[in-house]
Amino acid sequence: MRIDKLLANMGYGSRKEVKKLLKDGGVTVNNEMVKDAKLHVNPENDTVSIYGEEVHYREFVYLMMNKPPGVISATEDAVDQTVIDLLEPDHQIFNPFPVGRLDKDTEGLLLITNDGQLSHQLLSPKKHVPKTYFAVIDGEVTDKDIEAFKEGVELDDGYVTKPGELTILKSGIRSDIELTITEGKFHQVKRMFEAVGKRVVYLQRLSMGPLKLDEELELGEYRELTEEELTNLLDRE
Repeated sequence: MRIDKLLANMGYGSRKEVKKLLKDGGVTVNNEMVKDAKLHVNPENDTVSIYGEEVHYREFVYLMMNKPPGVISATEDAVDQTVIDLLEPDHQIFNPFPVGRLDKDTEGLLLITNDGQLSHQLLSPKKHVPKTYFAVIDGEVTDKDIEAFKEGVELDDGYVTKPGELTILKSGIRSDIELTITEGKFHQVKRMFEAVGKRVVYLQRLSMGPLKLDEELELGEYRELTEEELTNLLDRE
């Protein structure tokens, strides 16, 4: 990797700013001053320092967020606050993005990373990655709905969903449920309940594949994945 790209990726400035840093003699590789921005280094073997402070390079960042309502799952938006806006600058420099989308009013687990290959693996329809949601439903959810979801329901555009596993936690005028699905069509959970004549009034994602929402994360908070969580995710590949 070129030294200017490595330093820019780690937040030491734009390519132009990094070139000035090199020109000013502030960068050493293996204790030798370098000024050539095109110099190739191996982050795993070479020791890169800025004015004597070692640069600890890493290519990817993996973050778990408890997404709050009112924030959109996007990298940028001209009107609304995005999940990336909630990140600290030392995480924003990795140019991460949300893996999949949660509706603006939906809360819960959101994985944010700059690892495109992992994102593809988790979102690919061929992988059938399960996603579990908790929802409050306006209307009584019954065993009939469980059977309908198990068969797959027809959405408003004629698409028939893959089977979903519906569990009733509390049934009544307002019902609490958990639903596990293996696909991610636009507004899918809401549209599945609309297909059986009911309305979602609250929605929270609890898990995605082996990754489960950390209950200690307040809305809007996030943390890096643990080694165990990351290993379990990468093992899906």
